[in-house]
Amino acid sequence: MSLRHALLGFLALRPMSGYDLNKAFAGSAGHFWPADQSQIYRTLAQLVAAGQVEVDVQPQAGRPDRREHRILPAGLAELDAWLASPLDHGPTREPFLARMFFADRLGAAGILTLLDEREDAARALLTVLESITEQSRQHLADSPPDLATRLRMATLSNGIAHARAEIDWVNDTRAAVAS
Repeated sequence: MSLRHALLGFLALRPMSGYDLNKAFAGSAGHFWPADQSQIYRTLAQLVAAGQVEVDVQPQAGRPDRREHRILPAGLAELDAWLASPLDHGPTREPFLARMFFADRLGAAGILTLLDEREDAARALLTVLESITEQSRQHLADSPPDLATRLRMATLSNGIAHARAEIDWVNDTRAAVAS
């Protein structure tokens, strides 16, 4: 996945300003594909230059003009081509695992500190994802979810499963270090 495809996906849902995209990204896809505001705005400019997105400038009294981005047919075609393309099973980069691979140099206390930090991060992520899931369930209580909603809930479920697995792995590794 690239940020470009994620932004096209969000814009396929509805037109959004850069601010709206940043907010939507941070509350959803940002949990598994982080991007900062400057990356989002830079990529939006590239999408506009490529003719895949257009910008509608809406004047606002007493505030800066709102720049709403709308996906164009070329952007939809790019998004659809990416969605239908074969999955890339290339290697992923895991800086934490690279540290763990060589962490014996830190001794048991240093390794346990690394594991504590990793567990804290996994628990924090788990809390956020479970909160989003609960909010979504409450929102959907009155109507059955459509396919798009079920898929978004499935990505949340995947994130929760990964966070729980990470916590289990940390605990197993902590026990191995202590023995």
